[in-house]
Amino acid sequence: MKRFLKIHPADNVAVALEQLQAGEVLEVDKTPMTLREEIGAGHKFALVPILTGQNVIKYSYPIGHASVDIAAGSWVHSHNLKTNLRDNLEYTYNKVPSVLHFPKDDRKVNGYLRKNGEMGIRNELWIVPSVGCVNGQAQAIADRVKRELDVSHIDDVRVYTHNYGCSQLGDDHENTQKALAGLVRHPNAGGVLVLGLGCENNQIADFKRVIDTWDEERVKFLIAQEVEDEVATGFELARELAERMKTDKREPLPLSKLKIGLKCGGSDGFSGITANPLAGRFSDWLIAQGGTTVLTEVPEMFGAETILMDRACSPAVFNETVRLINDFKGYFRKFDQPVYENPSPGNKKGGITTLEEKSLGCVQKGGAAEVVDVLAYAQPLVHRGLNLLQAPGNDLVAASALAISGCQLVLFTTGRGTPFGSFVPTLKISTNTALATYKANWIDFNAGSLLEDEEMEPLLNRFISFVLEVADGRKLKHEQVGFKEIAIFKTGVTL
Repeated sequence: MKRFLKIHPADNVAVALEQLQAGEVLEVDKTPMTLREEIGAGHKFALVPILTGQNVIKYSYPIGHASVDIAAGSWVHSHNLKTNLRDNLEYTYNKVPSVLHFPKDDRKVNGYLRKNGEMGIRNELWIVPSVGCVNGQAQAIADRVKRELDVSHIDDVRVYTHNYGCSQLGDDHENTQKALAGLVRHPNAGGVLVLGLGCENNQIADFKRVIDTWDEERVKFLIAQEVEDEVATGFELARELAERMKTDKREPLPLSKLKIGLKCGGSDGFSGITANPLAGRFSDWLIAQGGTTVLTEVPEMFGAETILMDRACSPAVFNETVRLINDFKGYFRKFDQPVYENPSPGNKKGGITTLEEKSLGCVQKGGAAEVVDVLAYAQPLVHRGLNLLQAPGNDLVAASALAISGCQLVLFTTGRGTPFGSFVPTLKISTNTALATYKANWIDFNAGSLLEDEEMEPLLNRFISFVLEVADGRKLKHEQVGFKEIAIFKTGVTL
């Protein structure tokens, strides 16, 4: 088993695959090299002397520059490596052809076919408050449904509470409406009760216009101030929905109906070596089957954005990608924040030093496919293939955004671990075996075996089968314990 990895021949740093001790002699490119200090697993060390101001190269790209002279065999991290990131850049479209080498797969997804042609991979009953003021009443309705009705045919009965729907202005108010509309329309819900208060900014009549179209047998509306007992009335509406859902059955549907979000959180030095490349290979496989994947976390594209821009399917999509990057930098500057205030403390502890390094690992989840569309926050998916979505890096907000745009499932790679789950199945993929073993109650799939000499193709085949089992109804760890929530992107003031 390898003890360290030089990812690309052009790199001037390598990654320790396990704890390495000062004084150890390693053979690098057939040349002995002595480590000058202890190197933690996932952390970097210099393969050659790197002078002050010279770029540090990983994945064949600069991840920043040396802030002091770095001797060969030295630890490379925050004390001697600084970001190269700066404000808006000028970009040129240099299209790179994308060829996906995956044959057509005859397998099917056993999903729920909705009236509008969309596929759900769960059949759940959701109560969606139009405003946070009625969160308690919504929960009371759900509790009564679970207590008094036979819901054995329903995968889950869930209230998606939030704090918004009133006292918001401009983009925030619109984002809340669009996000909740995406929830109401989502195919993983076989029935939805929308519960309003009556005096909120997000009036039900206005909200219906944002939803635009819905199946009246599947979606019901209730305004609490217009009935004497909103819990009793809501319960009866939920009873109707639960009865309607008894006719829902899984059926074999084409892989092309799958829409899957790509997200990472709590990344470490192995994220760009194991779990993210695995997600990228899966993305390419699904797109070759006519399916759809979505990459988000715009700030974690900074420093690696040209890789995505050069894969844009057209000049128009290239221009939209440029706008996506520059607008998010503008959002940071609007609040007097630096565009490079990342990675997080957990990322740094795991071996990631700069945002460029994090981004170069992050974008690998998008595989090698061309970018077919760029979506605004909460915009529904239209085009099959790899899409980019405007949303921040925050785990809960970004994972929710992927689901709001129509993803039935989110692939979530992590090197540090997290128990959370979005309102759609959120599949945790560990970057290393130690995490998968220690936090087995959080992690669904281990990509760390790539560090233990398993080849990518057999691992990918196992992963594809696992994802299809999840789509067919297998519950993930967060579903088993009921950790599911929605988080809405907020950017402005609250009245």
